[in-house]
Amino acid sequence: MRPWFGLHVPLYTFPDTPPERIFDRVVEQAQAAESAGFNLVTVMDHLYQIAGVGADTEPMLEGWSTLNALARETSRVRLGRLVTGVTYRHPALLAKMATTLDVISGGRAIFGLGAAWNEAEHIGYGYDFPSVGERMDRLDEALSIARAMFTEDRPTFAGRHYRIDRALNVPKPIQPGGLPILIGGGGEQRTLRIAAKHADMTHWFPLGFDALRHRTEVLEGWCESIGRDPATIERTRRLRPSASCSESSGAEARRRASASDAPESASPGRARQLAASDASNCAQCSVARPIRVEILRLVQVTAPWQARTQAREPCRPGNRRFLRFAKAVWADGARGAELLASDAGPRSFPASRARN
Repeated sequence: MRPWFGLHVPLYTFPDTPPERIFDRVVEQAQAAESAGFNLVTVMDHLYQIAGVGADTEPMLEGWSTLNALARETSRVRLGRLVTGVTYRHPALLAKMATTLDVISGGRAIFGLGAAWNEAEHIGYGYDFPSVGERMDRLDEALSIARAMFTEDRPTFAGRHYRIDRALNVPKPIQPGGLPILIGGGGEQRTLRIAAKHADMTHWFPLGFDALRHRTEVLEGWCESIGRDPATIERTRRLRPSASCSESSGAEARRRASASDAPESASPGRARQLAASDASNCAQCSVARPIRVEILRLVQVTAPWQARTQAREPCRPGNRRFLRFAKAVWADGARGAELLASDAGPRSFPASRARN
């Protein structure tokens, strides 16, 4: 199977762009990714901007509303959250919202869910922020409810934290069997165990080849314990771009992309550790080694034109050096392995060329 790319949109800060034009800029990004051959566009599920990506006072659009609007501005790419926090909405309402996106998009939605981590948002909005153990329990229950509402006519569920009673979800999702469930995070004792039970896809962050191989072994172990074939779970990960669409902003792009890789369960200190990790090693473990099919089905990249220069001026979508690089990897798995493992990376593509 050839690798395929998704585009993650982690911020809505565009200099000299008034609030009424922010979404237009997001549309430009999503449409550029779609025309370049990307398969997925994702947004965050945050109420404040997160540390490492920007100041908490920077703009942040509500993600499900954004995706529904993007569904009308795109035609092919799948759409999803990377990932929704379980604590922000009751899972029955969340399943209804995800189903609505699937209907509006014509069956292109992905249901990404994680345990949530940003305590400041919970304090600001008055949401409870329970212990990580309870959040994991809630994640397990929420996924059970979501799957039931995607596939059953009048499901009932009674858990410790959530319950539904013959809940209706009409219309059902367009996709047979409901939306693919993507679980974000790689905790070995709880998250991967929950993933083995519920996930169609997982999403991991770039921690190096050995860590990814170990997580795969742990996930396979949990699958074996419940009699599930681990090959039915598509494993995905983030790729940090090694070059931006302009050389002058490349270093800043790498810094911001690295910082935005903080897992949903990570502490600020852990986020800084991840930001300092070797991006070139992450690129190699994406495709170039035996990991390429078993672990990687999706390479998630941060929008290169969101990298801001010292003057805080973003690269524009019209400059597609990185997109052409990504499309080349997507189109040719063997050549893609060479490109991802090379030092040149996107720099091997001219800075300007006729648009696709």
